[in-house]
Formats: sequence, C-alpha cells, structure tokens
Amino acid sequence: MRFLLYVFLFFMIGCYKLERNCKSYKTGRFYSEIAIDEVIYKSEFKRDDSLQIELYNNQIDSSRVRWINDCEVVFRTINPKSMAEYKDIHLKILTTTDSSYTFEYSYVGEPKKQKGIAYLLD
Repeated sequence: MRFLLYVFLFFMIGCYKLERNCKSYKTGRFYSEIAIDEVIYKSEFKRDDSLQIELYNNQIDSSRVRWINDCEVVFRTINPKSMAEYKDIHLKILTTTDSSYTFEYSYVGEPKKQKGIAYLLD
C-alpha cells in the first residue's frame, strides 16, 4: 500500500509544470518589486523590442535589450555613470501568470542571483 502512495505522489509531483508564457512579457509597461535583505525596492519600466526605460528613485535609466530566448534577456545600460552600470544584467523569467512574472537576475558572469516579481500595467 505504501508503494502505491509513493508512486501516486511521484506522478503528481512529476506532472506538475510551472507556466511560462514569456512572449507576453517582452514588451509593455510594468511595475516590479525586488526584496534584498528584507528591503523592498520598487520600480516602474516600459520595454519594447530593443529598449527598456526604468524609473527608480525618481531617476530614469535606459538600457538596450537583447533577448537570448523567449524567457531570457540581457540589459546593457546606455549611459553608464558608475562602474557597476557598465556590467550587463542577465534576467530569466521563471514563472508567469496572466498579469505578472517571477524572475531572477544577476550581473552577467556572477553566480549570486536575486529574485523579484513584475506586474503588467498595460
């Protein structure tokens, strides 16, 4: 009987697939939240096929957008003002819903990743 329970649980967990409809989030206007050390950072941004313009802390930042595949993108700051802004950022969409996506990001080549969520505004 226990064996059947394990087989049933294996099939239930093995068949569960997270939804990833990344194409819906390549362009649009978004609001994002990222928690780092229990502090929530919020920003608003607009993205098209090749450009993302972000408003964070009353500062506007623009980045070039290069999609690797439907769910991964690399951002390059257009006018970097510090050494950190010279580093490209790699973002990967992990899951999607009808109005949001969960993502992880890091500087290209660095192993430490942060997670966040972005909400589609329009």
